Amino acid sequence: MKRRVVFSLLPVLILLIGCMAAVQNQGDAPVHAGVKSPGGDMPLDPDIVSGTLDNGLKYLVRSNPKPEKRLELRLVVNAGSVLEDDDQQGLAHFLEHMAFNGTEHFEKQELVDYLESIGMRFGPELNAYTSFDETVYMLQVPVDREGAVDTAFQILEDWAQGISFDPEEIDKERGVVIEEWRLGRGADARIRDKQLPVLLKDSKYADRLPIGKLDILEKFDRDTIKRFYRDWYRPELMGVIAVGDMESAELESLVKRHFSRLKAPCSPRERKIYELPDHEGTLYAIATDPEATGNSIAIYFKHDVTPQGSERDYRSSIVRQLYNGMFNARLSELAREADPPFQYAYSTQGRFLKSREFYFLGAGVNDNGIERGLEALATEVERVRRYGFTETELEREKAKMLSSMEVMYNERDKTESSGYASEYIRHFTDDEPLPGIEAEYGMYKRFIPGISIVEINRLVTQLITKDNRIILIDGPEKKGVTIPDEAGIAAILDSVEEAQVFAYIDEVSSDPLVEEPPKPSSVVEERHIDEIGVTEWTLGNGVHVVLKPTDFKNDEILFDSYSPGGNSLVPDEEFIPAMTATSVVAQSGLGPFDLTELQKKLAGKNVAVSPVIEDLYEGLKGSSTPVDLETMFQLIYLYFTGAKADEDAYQSFYTRMKGNIENRNARPEIAFIDTLTVTLFNYHDRARPWTMERLSEMDREKSYRIFQDRFADAGDFTFFFVGNFDLAAIKPFVEQYLGGLPSTGREEQWRDVGLNTPKGFIEKTVRKGLEPKSRAMMIFNGPFDFVREERYLLKSMTDLLDIKLRETLREELGGTYSVSVSPSVNKYPESDYAIYINFGASPDRVDELTEVVLAQIDSMKTELVDKSYINKITETQRREREVNTKENSFWLSIMTQFYRNGEDPRLINDYESFVEGLTREKIRDTARRYFDMNNYIKVVLLPEI
Repeated sequence: MKRRVVFSLLPVLILLIGCMAAVQNQGDAPVHAGVKSPGGDMPLDPDIVSGTLDNGLKYLVRSNPKPEKRLELRLVVNAGSVLEDDDQQGLAHFLEHMAFNGTEHFEKQELVDYLESIGMRFGPELNAYTSFDETVYMLQVPVDREGAVDTAFQILEDWAQGISFDPEEIDKERGVVIEEWRLGRGADARIRDKQLPVLLKDSKYADRLPIGKLDILEKFDRDTIKRFYRDWYRPELMGVIAVGDMESAELESLVKRHFSRLKAPCSPRERKIYELPDHEGTLYAIATDPEATGNSIAIYFKHDVTPQGSERDYRSSIVRQLYNGMFNARLSELAREADPPFQYAYSTQGRFLKSREFYFLGAGVNDNGIERGLEALATEVERVRRYGFTETELEREKAKMLSSMEVMYNERDKTESSGYASEYIRHFTDDEPLPGIEAEYGMYKRFIPGISIVEINRLVTQLITKDNRIILIDGPEKKGVTIPDEAGIAAILDSVEEAQVFAYIDEVSSDPLVEEPPKPSSVVEERHIDEIGVTEWTLGNGVHVVLKPTDFKNDEILFDSYSPGGNSLVPDEEFIPAMTATSVVAQSGLGPFDLTELQKKLAGKNVAVSPVIEDLYEGLKGSSTPVDLETMFQLIYLYFTGAKADEDAYQSFYTRMKGNIENRNARPEIAFIDTLTVTLFNYHDRARPWTMERLSEMDREKSYRIFQDRFADAGDFTFFFVGNFDLAAIKPFVEQYLGGLPSTGREEQWRDVGLNTPKGFIEKTVRKGLEPKSRAMMIFNGPFDFVREERYLLKSMTDLLDIKLRETLREELGGTYSVSVSPSVNKYPESDYAIYINFGASPDRVDELTEVVLAQIDSMKTELVDKSYINKITETQRREREVNTKENSFWLSIMTQFYRNGEDPRLINDYESFVEGLTREKIRDTARRYFDMNNYIKVVLLPEI
């Protein structure tokens, strides 16, 4: 189950949702099109129906047909961990777990059983999360299943005021939540424990992480958690969202029917908004840890919450986006220097508390690089403060923003309901206005041209201040690595203010992407596969092209390609140059442009092309909009004819790789993964883990030579295009840029390099780590009959085992937070399979849970599973297929697989026959074929002590 608790301090992930303010009773009258949002002049999207019930509960509903036959439901509760009493720390999140363990209308696991029976899965369709200020429950249900929508609304109503809190279920769930707590422990958690009290100094948030405290989780009683539920789960603190393939009036009626009967308390506790107070000067939080895998810098600036209710506020948000976009472009350019001051850096703004926003700068640096990285960040701030941004930077960023918003506007009738639901959650939690994409796109077109460089440049003094500043520094605790103290950090910042800083020079090339278009070659052979709507072209230079026009998205065209060979054709001693070849080339730019120049050239275009060299194949993949289609083809052409390996770009990439590797072995999980890898591939040279010694095998010239060789001949390439294009419109680009690719006529095939898994039962134990946690992996593998039905049966059997292990290891025994079962099959170089079973647990329960896993496998091999499991699996498969077949990415992936494997693509349509034919006997027989108890690998990670 992928329930999540949002509490990470990682700066790029810390943009947590704020909380919904207590609502004012506005009666039962709905708000319809054209009505202004409260507190500003922003209109409400006319496609939304909004209202407030007599008991104070607010709702937003919308009819939306994408995906078809699906409804997204959300229950937003304006109550999170910050409202916990001292004896309740962790119980806001624990309560969220209990919502899945019995309610007024669903005993114990009935709720989960029902949702699985209608094809819903944990994670994508059934989820929840708890934050500082709110708890959100999420459901996706089919609207064409009789009774499913009514039942889903009943589930939401039960979550709102009908959770059972069965004492037996509480005790079972203790183990699950404690394992979630245990799973989150490690270097990041220990660093967070040191830094969070400084970042949130003098606020209640500093002592209210949603995961809570272990001693409370272990000992709290039923009355304590019920008290939180009674105090804070009340209608005036709730919002209901319903978006999907139903009429809005029907959805509104269901909301009223189910939620009007919620009772508001007579004497409710005050829902306080907890402040994060101002402070003078700078606060510092410097932390090291022996298991830290990197060095990071984060500089936070506390600010008041920015108003959002008016068009003026909306314009201000665009100004801030432009500022951060230009700042990030400069920081990325610095990271690409031959000797970069940091691995990455960023400038961003976010709100993860209701009462405060933060502007923050951050960077990741190599060992002993904190001083230099901090100086580089501060210097860029000073550069902007003194000289500002340039007009050309602003125009480029404006073009990028307008282009991105245009894509969203063009996709307005194909927007997924889940996207609307996420936006509406922010309306409840952050008071985000909902004018609709038409209004937003109109404001972008209206406001952006008038935004001046002067007002952008004024922002730096507003965002970056001497007071309300918090600096977080962390890194590894190891010999040879020094971390500056507070005085050293302050000295760096002071020195930059006095240093000589030069203005930024924006160098922009006016050269065309492709100076001289290639000589085209025509389509010499055409084939139509009407069963799947595919057209095949063969060009005069041998390039094979497979095209599937669709109307799934208005502004999306995806492509993939492959040619046999890959890095298998290089000797083992050149494996590292081969594996890093595409990165070396991609970091260098294309044709006459380095990477920075290329990105500037492509500003305002929605296009991406990336080269790939895999074990057995090489190719290119990417995407574009219809308007940028020629640019995508030009980039494809340039990777074949204009690739390069620049020395400065290579040195920059090498330095950043070094930073990623120098501390990787400090993390216990890396030792676990490395042991798995070398064991699985029998210590083959190509399976060696990354080390500083292996990094030294990188070689720019070899990487470039290998890349050139792999892309020297396009004659054996197959390209796949899926999306919103017309065959007649795309054909000239295909003939020009693909037909103009070099073709030498060479015949080649991948080779078997001998990455073979050893036979027999192999067991290994890895002892590493300071925290009392462990992880176990079991891998069953062997030869495989690579036919369609066997692949289907293997996937179905492992999906069923995944459910059974979740029920036993998690729900019955409370022994793990998550367990996963996933299969993998390969046709080449030899047809084989692998089944991966993975779970985390307390070290003293690993053996017990492993025995349960083996017992469940044995049961599947010897007994027929209950028919309800077959129904769950097949219904889920049908529902997934129903959605997938309307996605461009699905068709691109499955067509690539079929063509690579030499299978008739028309058989893609035969999937339903396998689903209809699935039986309990087939599941049993499949388990017998693929679970050989004398041939599997078991690796366990245990702490050092």
